[in-house]
Amino acid sequence: MDNINIHRIPSPPFIRQGKPIQSVQSPKQSFLEHLNKAKEPAELKISKHASDRLKERGIQISESEWAHIADKVNEAKTKGIKESLVLMDQAALIISARNSTVITAMDRMEAKDQLFTNIDGTIVLS
Repeated sequence: MDNINIHRIPSPPFIRQGKPIQSVQSPKQSFLEHLNKAKEPAELKISKHASDRLKERGIQISESEWAHIADKVNEAKTKGIKESLVLMDQAALIISARNSTVITAMDRMEAKDQLFTNIDGTIVLS
């Protein structure tokens, strides 16, 4: 049998045309900074659907009421709630605590005989 000798030929170095590669230094955040940012209370957002429902149903919620709702939703989030039903005197809201977004809204009379699914917590405000 013939012996075959295999020799490696070194490849030429990679040559990059144009600008030299510069290392980009981004400010690094510590784990603790990321954790603290994640634990900050999130601002409540209102989805387009919920905004449309609030307008068409004539539901008026004051800034102080929104602030109170946001506080309670953030509290619910810390307790592990993902989707919550918020019952107020004039309205019932479905809010995603996970991403702090109002999903839909209805007035209390409309919510009277409703069955609410896919929620894992309820916030009752007076």
